[in-house]
Amino acid sequence: MTAPPGRRERKKAATRQKIADTALRLFLARGYDEVGIREVAAEADVAVTTVFSHFASKEALIFERDEDFEQRLTRAVTDRAPGEPLMPALRREILVMVRHCSTGDAAPVWRMVDGSPALRQYEESMRLRHANSLAAAIATELGLARPTTFCRTIARFVVDAHSLAREAPDPEAAVDEIFRMIEAAWEAGGPPRR
Repeated sequence: MTAPPGRRERKKAATRQKIADTALRLFLARGYDEVGIREVAAEADVAVTTVFSHFASKEALIFERDEDFEQRLTRAVTDRAPGEPLMPALRREILVMVRHCSTGDAAPVWRMVDGSPALRQYEESMRLRHANSLAAAIATELGLARPTTFCRTIARFVVDAHSLAREAPDPEAAVDEIFRMIEAAWEAGGPPRR
Protein backbone atom coordinates (compact mmCIF):
# COMPACT_ATOMS: atom_id res chain seq x y z
CA MET A 1 0.00 0.00 0.00
CA THR A 2 1.34 3.41 -0.97
CA ALA A 3 1.50 6.08 1.71
CA PRO A 4 -0.52 9.23 1.00
CA PRO A 5 1.57 12.17 -0.22
CA GLY A 6 3.01 14.36 2.47
CA ARG A 7 2.39 18.07 2.96
CA ARG A 8 5.35 19.08 0.77
CA GLU A 9 4.24 16.85 -2.13
CA ARG A 10 0.67 18.14 -1.87
CA LYS A 11 1.91 21.74 -1.90
CA LYS A 12 4.12 21.08 -4.94
CA ALA A 13 1.23 19.41 -6.77
CA ALA A 14 -1.09 22.31 -5.92
CA THR A 15 1.45 24.86 -7.19
CA ARG A 16 1.96 22.88 -10.38
CA GLN A 17 -1.78 22.67 -10.98
CA LYS A 18 -2.24 26.37 -10.26
CA ILE A 19 0.44 27.25 -12.82
CA ALA A 20 -1.07 24.93 -15.45
CA ASP A 21 -4.61 26.22 -14.85
CA THR A 22 -3.45 29.84 -15.00
CA ALA A 23 -1.50 29.26 -18.21
CA LEU A 24 -4.41 27.51 -19.89
CA ARG A 25 -6.83 30.26 -18.90
CA LEU A 26 -4.49 32.94 -20.30
CA PHE A 27 -3.72 30.99 -23.47
CA LEU A 28 -7.39 30.39 -24.22
CA ALA A 29 -8.33 34.01 -23.51
CA ARG A 30 -5.53 35.71 -25.45
CA GLY A 31 -3.91 33.07 -27.65
CA TYR A 32 -0.97 30.79 -27.02
CA ASP A 33 1.56 32.94 -28.90
CA GLU A 34 0.39 36.12 -27.19
CA VAL A 35 1.18 35.03 -23.63
CA GLY A 36 4.69 34.72 -22.22
CA ILE A 37 6.02 32.68 -19.34
CA ARG A 38 6.57 35.85 -17.28
CA GLU A 39 2.88 36.67 -17.59
CA VAL A 40 1.91 33.16 -16.52
CA ALA A 41 4.24 33.37 -13.52
CA ALA A 42 2.93 36.81 -12.50
CA GLU A 43 -0.71 35.76 -12.83
CA ALA A 44 -0.07 32.54 -10.86
CA ASP A 45 1.87 34.56 -8.27
CA VAL A 46 5.04 32.49 -8.59
CA ALA A 47 8.56 33.15 -9.82
CA VAL A 48 9.53 32.33 -13.41
CA THR A 49 12.01 29.83 -11.98
CA THR A 50 9.11 28.12 -10.19
CA VAL A 51 7.28 27.73 -13.50
CA PHE A 52 10.38 26.12 -15.02
CA SER A 53 10.92 23.88 -11.98
CA HIS A 54 7.50 22.35 -12.77
CA PHE A 55 7.45 22.59 -16.57
CA ALA A 56 10.36 22.16 -18.96
CA SER A 57 8.92 24.50 -21.59
CA LYS A 58 6.00 26.74 -22.45
CA GLU A 59 4.50 23.93 -24.55
CA ALA A 60 4.60 21.60 -21.53
CA LEU A 61 2.12 23.89 -19.79
CA ILE A 62 -0.55 22.75 -22.26
CA PHE A 63 0.35 19.07 -21.98
CA GLU A 64 0.61 19.05 -18.20
CA ARG A 65 -0.71 15.47 -17.97
CA ASP A 66 2.00 14.22 -20.35
CA GLU A 67 3.86 12.05 -17.82
CA ASP A 68 0.59 10.66 -16.46
CA PHE A 69 -0.48 9.67 -19.98
CA GLU A 70 2.81 7.87 -20.58
CA GLN A 71 2.69 6.06 -17.23
CA ARG A 72 -0.92 5.02 -17.73
CA LEU A 73 -0.05 3.40 -21.05
CA THR A 74 2.86 1.44 -19.63
CA ARG A 75 0.83 0.45 -16.55
CA ALA A 76 -1.90 -0.87 -18.85
CA VAL A 77 0.73 -3.40 -19.93
CA THR A 78 2.49 -4.07 -16.63
CA ASP A 79 -0.40 -3.86 -14.15
CA ARG A 80 -3.15 -5.69 -15.99
CA ALA A 81 -4.84 -8.67 -14.37
CA PRO A 82 -3.07 -12.03 -14.68
CA GLY A 83 -4.12 -13.71 -17.90
CA GLU A 84 -5.75 -10.57 -19.33
CA PRO A 85 -4.81 -10.16 -22.99
CA LEU A 86 -2.69 -7.11 -23.78
CA MET A 87 -4.77 -5.50 -26.53
CA PRO A 88 -8.04 -5.22 -24.55
CA ALA A 89 -6.12 -3.65 -21.65
CA LEU A 90 -4.56 -1.05 -23.98
CA ARG A 91 -7.88 -0.44 -25.73
CA ARG A 92 -9.58 0.20 -22.39
CA GLU A 93 -6.89 2.70 -21.37
CA ILE A 94 -6.99 4.56 -24.69
CA LEU A 95 -10.79 4.70 -24.46
CA VAL A 96 -10.58 6.33 -21.01
CA MET A 97 -8.07 8.87 -22.31
CA VAL A 98 -10.11 9.62 -25.44
CA ARG A 99 -13.25 10.17 -23.36
CA HIS A 100 -11.33 12.64 -21.24
CA CYS A 101 -9.94 14.50 -24.27
CA SER A 102 -13.19 14.60 -26.23
CA THR A 103 -15.32 16.38 -23.65
CA GLY A 104 -16.74 19.76 -24.60
CA ASP A 105 -14.25 21.50 -22.30
CA ALA A 106 -11.32 20.00 -24.21
CA ALA A 107 -12.38 21.23 -27.66
CA PRO A 108 -10.94 24.77 -27.31
CA VAL A 109 -7.65 23.34 -26.07
CA TRP A 110 -7.34 21.00 -29.07
CA ARG A 111 -8.23 23.85 -31.45
CA MET A 112 -5.40 25.84 -29.88
CA VAL A 113 -3.00 22.89 -30.27
CA ASP A 114 -4.06 22.32 -33.88
CA GLY A 115 -3.58 26.02 -34.63
CA SER A 116 -0.04 26.27 -33.25
CA PRO A 117 2.96 24.77 -35.09
CA ALA A 118 4.96 24.78 -31.83
CA LEU A 119 2.26 22.86 -29.96
CA ARG A 120 1.75 20.40 -32.81
CA GLN A 121 5.49 19.72 -32.92
CA TYR A 122 5.60 19.28 -29.14
CA GLU A 123 2.64 16.90 -29.28
CA GLU A 124 4.36 14.84 -31.99
CA SER A 125 7.58 14.52 -29.97
CA MET A 126 5.52 13.64 -26.90
CA ARG A 127 3.68 10.89 -28.79
CA LEU A 128 6.99 9.48 -30.01
CA ARG A 129 8.30 9.35 -26.45
CA HIS A 130 5.10 7.67 -25.26
CA ALA A 131 5.37 5.11 -28.06
CA ASN A 132 8.99 4.35 -27.13
CA SER A 133 8.03 3.77 -23.48
CA LEU A 134 5.09 1.61 -24.49
CA ALA A 135 7.27 -0.39 -26.90
CA ALA A 136 9.74 -1.05 -24.08
CA ALA A 137 6.91 -2.24 -21.81
CA ILE A 138 5.57 -4.52 -24.56
CA ALA A 139 9.05 -5.93 -25.19
CA THR A 140 9.51 -6.65 -21.49
CA GLU A 141 6.09 -8.30 -21.40
CA LEU A 142 7.12 -10.53 -24.30
CA GLY A 143 10.41 -11.41 -22.61
CA LEU A 144 12.54 -9.55 -25.15
CA ALA A 145 15.79 -7.80 -24.30
CA ARG A 146 14.78 -4.71 -26.28
CA PRO A 147 11.86 -3.50 -28.39
CA THR A 148 11.68 -5.04 -31.84
CA THR A 149 10.16 -3.42 -34.91
CA PHE A 150 6.99 -5.33 -34.08
CA CYS A 151 6.84 -3.84 -30.55
CA ARG A 152 7.56 -0.34 -31.80
CA THR A 153 4.93 -0.61 -34.54
CA ILE A 154 2.19 -1.80 -32.20
CA ALA A 155 3.12 0.93 -29.70
CA ARG A 156 2.95 3.64 -32.38
CA PHE A 157 -0.45 2.35 -33.53
CA VAL A 158 -1.77 2.45 -29.94
CA VAL A 159 -0.47 5.95 -29.22
CA ASP A 160 -1.72 7.29 -32.55
CA ALA A 161 -5.14 5.73 -31.85
CA HIS A 162 -5.60 8.40 -29.19
CA SER A 163 -5.14 11.36 -31.55
CA LEU A 164 -7.08 9.77 -34.40
CA ALA A 165 -10.03 8.93 -32.16
CA ARG A 166 -10.18 12.31 -30.42
CA GLU A 167 -10.49 13.98 -33.86
CA ALA A 168 -13.28 11.65 -35.02
CA PRO A 169 -16.98 12.61 -34.95
CA ASP A 170 -17.64 9.56 -32.74
CA PRO A 171 -14.45 9.03 -30.70
CA GLU A 172 -15.59 5.81 -29.02
CA ALA A 173 -16.57 4.19 -32.33
CA ALA A 174 -13.22 5.30 -33.72
CA VAL A 175 -11.37 3.56 -30.84
CA ASP A 176 -13.28 0.35 -31.64
CA GLU A 177 -12.46 0.62 -35.34
CA ILE A 178 -8.80 1.44 -34.77
CA PHE A 179 -8.30 -1.33 -32.23
CA ARG A 180 -9.78 -3.91 -34.60
CA MET A 181 -6.90 -3.02 -36.93
CA ILE A 182 -4.33 -3.00 -34.12
CA GLU A 183 -5.53 -6.41 -32.90
CA ALA A 184 -5.31 -7.76 -36.46
CA ALA A 185 -1.72 -6.46 -36.70
CA TRP A 186 -0.95 -7.99 -33.30
CA GLU A 187 -2.29 -11.38 -34.43
CA ALA A 188 -0.72 -11.19 -37.89
CA GLY A 189 2.67 -10.24 -36.48
CA GLY A 190 2.65 -13.14 -34.06
CA PRO A 191 4.31 -11.42 -31.11
CA PRO A 192 7.88 -12.73 -30.88
CA ARG A 193 8.68 -14.54 -27.67
CA ARG A 194 12.03 -15.40 -26.16
